[in-house]
Formats: sequence, C-alpha cells, structure tokens
Amino acid sequence: MALTPEDVVNKRFQATKFREGYDQDEVDDFLDEVVVELRRLNQENDELRQRVAAAEARASESASVSAAAVSAPTPAAVYTEPASPPPTVAVPTQVGQAQSDLDEQTSTTNLLQLARRLHEEHVREGVEKRDALIAEGHATAARVVAEAEAKQRQQMGILDQERLSLEKRVDELRAFERDYRQKLKSYIEGQLRELDTAAPVSVSGNQGFSSAAEQPAPTFQGFGG
Repeated sequence: MALTPEDVVNKRFQATKFREGYDQDEVDDFLDEVVVELRRLNQENDELRQRVAAAEARASESASVSAAAVSAPTPAAVYTEPASPPPTVAVPTQVGQAQSDLDEQTSTTNLLQLARRLHEEHVREGVEKRDALIAEGHATAARVVAEAEAKQRQQMGILDQERLSLEKRVDELRAFERDYRQKLKSYIEGQLRELDTAAPVSVSGNQGFSSAAEQPAPTFQGFGG
C-alpha cells in the first residue's frame, strides 16, 4: 500500500510501558518533515502528469493535422505548351507541407518521450526517498523498542536484587524472632523451676524471696548484636 502524507499525519503509536525513549517532540518534528517531503513529491508528480497529458494532446493534434494534409487531393495543373520556354517558377507543394508537419510531429514525439522519461525519473526518485524514509522510520522504531526493552530488563534485574535482599532480611528477622522466643521461654521456665524448688520461708518478712529476686536476669543479644 502506497504511503501518503495523510497516513503519516494520522499515524498514532502505542504508548510504551516505560517513559524512557526518544523525545516525543523530536519524533513529531521528523514526521512533519516527512509529510512536507511527501507532499512536495506528490505535487511534482501531479505537475509532470499534467505536462505529459498536454504533450500527448499536442501530439494527437499534430497527428490529426498531418493525416488531413496527406489525405487531401492534389489539384491537377492545367498546362498549355507555350510558344517559348516559360520561366522557372518555384511553386510550394503539399509534399513540403507534409514534411513540415512530419517534422513537427517528430519534435512533439521527442518532447513527449522526454517528458515521460522525466516523469519516470521523478517517480522513481520519489519512491526511493519514500522507501528510505520508511526504512529509517522502521529502524528508529526498532531501536527505540530495543532500548526500552533493555532498560526494562535492567530495571527488572535491580528489582529482583532488591527482592532477594528483602527476602534475606525477612529470613534473618524470623530466625532472630525464633531464637529470642526460645531464650525467653528458657528463662521463664528456669525462673519457674527455681520458684518450685525454693525452701519455704516465713511470712513475717520479704527475705525469703531474696534468693530468687537477687538472681540476675539473662541477657539477650539483639538482632545483629
């Protein structure tokens, strides 16, 4: 399908998942230049078509005139033998007119061929420029997509590293919690056993609890200590 300026103007690209990429204003400016170039080429093609049509019309008209001149009958000359040799007089003939028309037709045909050749060259040049612009646009789009995918993979790698670090941190916290609970449980059970095995004391004073109360509590190392 041929690419037209309207196709370029109306082209819409889907938004990428990440904002990184080429500047959108620069892409729009480049597309505007493509539209201007395509419109110029289309205008040149239209002008060449008009010139070719005009040349063809002139060629057809010249061919009609030449055909009418050749088919016209030549008037018979009336001649009487003179008494003395007549003077030589140059009389234009229909053959000269036909030759002139034939030369004009040949010139018109050459002009038509030249116009067609110029038209074909301009069309070929326009097609080559269009293909080059399209190829460049595809290459730019592929490069943008590749860069976006590379950045996405890089960001995903960073996120995976952070996730692994957080998972390791959570595992360490869980291990610390289990160790802390175990130590706290052991300490409480030890205190209860000491209370169960302690000797009876009199209720007249608080001295009987001094043995258990004066024992130092076990210390716990904090996370990372």
